[in-house]
Amino acid sequence: MQPILVVDDDSKIVQLVRAYLEREGFPVVTAGDGRAALAAIDEYAPGLIVLDLMLPEIDGMTVARRVREDSDIPILMLSARGSVADRIQGMSEGADDYLPKPFSPAELVVRVKAILRRAGAVARRGPLRIADLDIDRDRHEVRRHDKSVSLTTAEFRLLVALAESGGRVMSRDSLLDALYGHGGSETIDRTVDVYIGRLREKLGDNPEHPRYVATVRGIGYRAVTTG
Repeated sequence: MQPILVVDDDSKIVQLVRAYLEREGFPVVTAGDGRAALAAIDEYAPGLIVLDLMLPEIDGMTVARRVREDSDIPILMLSARGSVADRIQGMSEGADDYLPKPFSPAELVVRVKAILRRAGAVARRGPLRIADLDIDRDRHEVRRHDKSVSLTTAEFRLLVALAESGGRVMSRDSLLDALYGHGGSETIDRTVDVYIGRLREKLGDNPEHPRYVATVRGIGYRAVTTG
């Protein structure tokens, strides 16, 4: 089992989170600042990162951004800044979930399990296609004309949900369920729109003339089923 990396400069929080995760059978490695976190990611290849935003050396948002440059490791962000704007920013930098401080360690464990469960469920199913995109759920890979398209875990889940819908319109609530599971996270205004915008940017998709993801105003989004 790949370890979970817990990153926080508060040693009491690190010890508490580590104790709860290890009690559930998860191997845990820790880091106390952003620079150490990046080194630990290279050394241990964690299966999930619990990442505080307010870190010395390199802040958590920068760490998330660097992780997302070449990895889809799930990230659960922690922060004392719990406003909607802060949460949206965290999600837009590639977080898979966001837990404001103070938090319940038991809730953190539940969210960790939910993130890993969703990632595993996507990986156990076969390939899909939207227009010229080949979506391989077994390999967690998207290719266009045999060229790989790098997506975060959350972006990949949204694309899979849209592809599975077969062109049917999906509401924002349905897409939030695809991201977090039923009741898996507090609904955040605009979260889906932020992710769809990032997904379109990576796919080179123009929302005015979409090839992959079309907006259905007032409702949500659908996959474009014709090339």
